[in-house]
Amino acid sequence: MADRPYNVLFLCTGNTARSILAEAILRKDGAGRFNAYSAGSQPKGTVNPFALKVLRAYEYPTEGFSSKAWDIYAVPGAPVMDFVFTVCDSAAGEACPVWPGQPFTAHWGIEDPAAVEGTDIEKEKAFVQAFRYLRNRISVFVNLPMRSLDSMAITRELDAIGHLDGASRKAADVAL
Repeated sequence: MADRPYNVLFLCTGNTARSILAEAILRKDGAGRFNAYSAGSQPKGTVNPFALKVLRAYEYPTEGFSSKAWDIYAVPGAPVMDFVFTVCDSAAGEACPVWPGQPFTAHWGIEDPAAVEGTDIEKEKAFVQAFRYLRNRISVFVNLPMRSLDSMAITRELDAIGHLDGASRKAADVAL
């Protein structure tokens, strides 16, 4: 594997909630070892305020996030990704750009907290739950002994992470 920090891209459809949460978590928990990015197939242009509220509550970074298209990471001059993870079922089912460098890919789908309707407390609770599921997966990921695993072992580990608690109903059926 790389002698530099690993580049990791989290993908979702709107790039407003789950992928933003994952990017923020990896920025902090993987600092120095991983560079985190996020994008969407159909970016909405704004970050969900509940995502930012939950990140602040757990003392994670909230600056510099934006909802952007995933194709900006598939052009010459973009960072070459080592890992690409989809965190929503619809993005996993879409035709992704061809990623330079043949990164490892996995689907880590969880339910969309932005789809929860109800009071602000109910919405925030959904974002806290999504944050916890993603933080757990990212914790397992950053602690993998990358340099001592072969490609097949890494692929198996990444797939297993996608099936941890909180996996969306479709996660087991979706392949990149």
